[in-house]
Amino acid sequence: METMTKPQFKGKRYRLDKPELLAPAGNLEKLKFAVHYGADAVYIGGQKYGLRSNADNFSFEEMREGVEFAKKYGAKVFVATNIYAHNEDVAGIEEYLRSLYEAGIAAIIVADPAIVDTARRLVPGLEVHLSTQQSTLNWQAVSFWKEEGLPRVVLGRETSLEEIAEIKQHVDIEIESFIHGAMCSSYSGRCVLSNHFTDRDSNRGGCCQSCRWKYDLFEDARPEGTWVSEEDQAEAMASPKHLQPGVTQLPLHLPEDNQFSMGSKDLCMLESIPDLIEAGIDSFKIEGRMKSIHYVATVVNAYRKAIDAYMADPEGYVLKPEWLEELQKAANRPLNTGFFYDTPDHEDHIYEPEEKAAPYDFAGLVLEYDAETGTALVQQRNHFKPGQEVEFFGPDNTFFKQTVGEIWDEEGNPLDAARHPLQRIRMKVDHPVAYFDMMRKKK
Repeated sequence: METMTKPQFKGKRYRLDKPELLAPAGNLEKLKFAVHYGADAVYIGGQKYGLRSNADNFSFEEMREGVEFAKKYGAKVFVATNIYAHNEDVAGIEEYLRSLYEAGIAAIIVADPAIVDTARRLVPGLEVHLSTQQSTLNWQAVSFWKEEGLPRVVLGRETSLEEIAEIKQHVDIEIESFIHGAMCSSYSGRCVLSNHFTDRDSNRGGCCQSCRWKYDLFEDARPEGTWVSEEDQAEAMASPKHLQPGVTQLPLHLPEDNQFSMGSKDLCMLESIPDLIEAGIDSFKIEGRMKSIHYVATVVNAYRKAIDAYMADPEGYVLKPEWLEELQKAANRPLNTGFFYDTPDHEDHIYEPEEKAAPYDFAGLVLEYDAETGTALVQQRNHFKPGQEVEFFGPDNTFFKQTVGEIWDEEGNPLDAARHPLQRIRMKVDHPVAYFDMMRKKK
């Protein structure tokens, strides 16, 4: 492919008319749910150069299918290409980037300057967005990347709303910020705990989330001045009760105490939609390519409704309690507002057993609805049976609870339960439903 000079963005698109809602998609099915439930764009991972090697990730064929699907709904697909590359990682990057462009990908999210430069030189039609992994926190740094020809910067999670507003005042560039999901305990994700504990490189896609582990703390109780050999130290690591005869390590907590972890609370900015918009954030990014379909659909749906309501009537905007209630049904950990308003302290970390909201399972996907009979064709996603209470919800304001009555297979035979994966069953529903509405149940 012939190389071309780098186009420079001079401010013609520094502010989107309406904030973009950017959702995670760990696989093709999640992409479709994210788009159906209101995402303006989705970000995915390819099978190389991303930071979620444990996600399903996309082949080029799946990318093409995802792009075609997204375009039908006016949505875009971005690819995270955000590793910090070592020498051996660089081989093949040119072919990979060309393949992304040919698959119709709208933009790549990049941290490594070498990949930024390669993409800008070889495939100028493929937008390059600077990854949050670059820890960009000030307007001078943002200005640097704008001069390098990038139309968008994903700010570090440590940036406050006040700092974001100042950046927008100085630099005419699109700003993307994480507004919901897990927060890394390290600085903008630059962590090496996983590298040391498991030999899995956090910054090359292998993070094992060591900060979420539980840890025991011990005090060395051997007499002062006692020398311990390296062999005894290694034995102590394997069995910390005994360093050598007569010497022990004493636990610093009681058996009933909670084990120590470094897990931070999850970010949630649903209650702050007006502040995010007024600060000038162009793209609202939801974290979670490893999350479930139910999580993606629920979170995207709640933020979609809030953004649309504010844009329709900023002066009369009111946050609806049911949007927050919906998020709680998808929450895994306690929530806070991250760095947007203040620097998090010890209260923003999780030291106690987590008080989880009532967890829900994705029980079924609506495929068809017959208005004459009031029945729906539902694809089973988790076991359910007559007598259970379920909820239906969807992107077009579908929401109601009901008790499951009789259920039948597609031939009309009665069933005592929907127990087979992807089994298609028919059931009466109390209100009209539509294709891609979801049915969930409490675990």
